[in-house]
Amino acid sequence: MGFFARLKAGLSKTRENIVHGFDAVFGGFSAIDEDFYEELEEVLIMGDIGVKATGEIIERLKKQVKEQHIKEPSACKQLLIESIREQMHVDETAYDFETRQSVIMVIGVNGVGKTTSVGKLAGKLKDSGRKVLIAAADTFRAAAGDQLAEWARRAGVPMVGGNEGADPASVVFDAVTAAKARGVDVLLIDTAGRLHNKKNLMEELRKMNRIIDREFPDAHRENLIVLDGTTGQNALVQAREFGEVADLTGIILTKMDGTAKGGIAVAIQSQLNIPVKYIGVGETIEDLQKFDADQFVDALFDVKRDEEVEE
Repeated sequence: MGFFARLKAGLSKTRENIVHGFDAVFGGFSAIDEDFYEELEEVLIMGDIGVKATGEIIERLKKQVKEQHIKEPSACKQLLIESIREQMHVDETAYDFETRQSVIMVIGVNGVGKTTSVGKLAGKLKDSGRKVLIAAADTFRAAAGDQLAEWARRAGVPMVGGNEGADPASVVFDAVTAAKARGVDVLLIDTAGRLHNKKNLMEELRKMNRIIDREFPDAHRENLIVLDGTTGQNALVQAREFGEVADLTGIILTKMDGTAKGGIAVAIQSQLNIPVKYIGVGETIEDLQKFDADQFVDALFDVKRDEEVEE
């Protein structure tokens, strides 16, 4: 089963949620009027696409309908799909860290799949020929270091730190020193699952950032936040909170298999202007993939792709 097939299966509940609503609207209206747009708006918001993204999508649709003199509601469906696709586009420069000497800090609350994502990402980068080092700066959670060590072993990359109760900032300092000494291409830092209302933990995040700025000024920087797709709008709140203390450069959206809230991917990108860079639909390293807007929208709206025809 290829990744697209797994993504499509994972988004089935979201698809039922949104597509059935679409079909009811497109099939239930004979004219394009304000009632039609309102119903469409409701379907998108209920699908966790969010108020801001929905507003932008509907405004774009209204403009296209007017410009193209469209009269039939059914003719709007493809325009709507293309509008969402456009909204989800990720710029090619989003993955500069794959070719430059980089430090990637991975942040987020407990239980979102942060440590697992670090391990999977390390494996992917190593497989693409990069020299990777993992820093275990989550020193609060019992067995976090052990869990990450297991992922490092699977990925075949070395790890620094992992002792419970150690100062996370000192782990980062040691990791940066080791990365420079060993000529590492990518330093991946796993951080504690901070609750966004714990000020001291947020201060610690700032401290780690200052160490990297000072000790590794030439490194390309990424702050990736891991968000759990099943939490819907709550994921948006988390991203906004973390964005106040770290310059977020991308999102890793996990647990997209089996959620009815997959539309949150559209909402996050629209409201925060932060690209979704990776999407996870399962437990294996292969189940974390680069975010592909075309693939995501095709899976969401059940659009047939070439790989399916080949299968």
